[in-house]
Amino acid sequence: MAKRTGTTNPILLRLIMELKKRSNEQDVNIWRRVAIDLEKPTRQRRAVNLSSISRYTKEDEIIVVPGKVLGAGNLNHKLTISAFQFSNGAKEKIEKAGAKIVPLLELSKENPSGKGIRVIG
Repeated sequence: MAKRTGTTNPILLRLIMELKKRSNEQDVNIWRRVAIDLEKPTRQRRAVNLSSISRYTKEDEIIVVPGKVLGAGNLNHKLTISAFQFSNGAKEKIEKAGAKIVPLLELSKENPSGKGIRVIG
């Protein structure tokens, strides 16, 4: 029988633990959902292109991607985007569009209730 392995990235493990802790403290399901999505194997984790984010969002929304943001496409409006990882191309295009990149842990501290946050992917 093959040994089942889980996430070994210490940064990701700490992030998952903190998100679950925040979820329990605030009794908010959004952070628990993001943590559970981040616990998935790398191949099953969400990867979202900027074109999809641009298509399905409006100006000044707060977006969470429980996975990686990829740089395919363009971002047409200003947003606040939070994700575990960003490709280099995505970071450049996000900054060029005037949008903000916020780390997941920081967003969970700023908005512990999860109000006005959309999960994409």
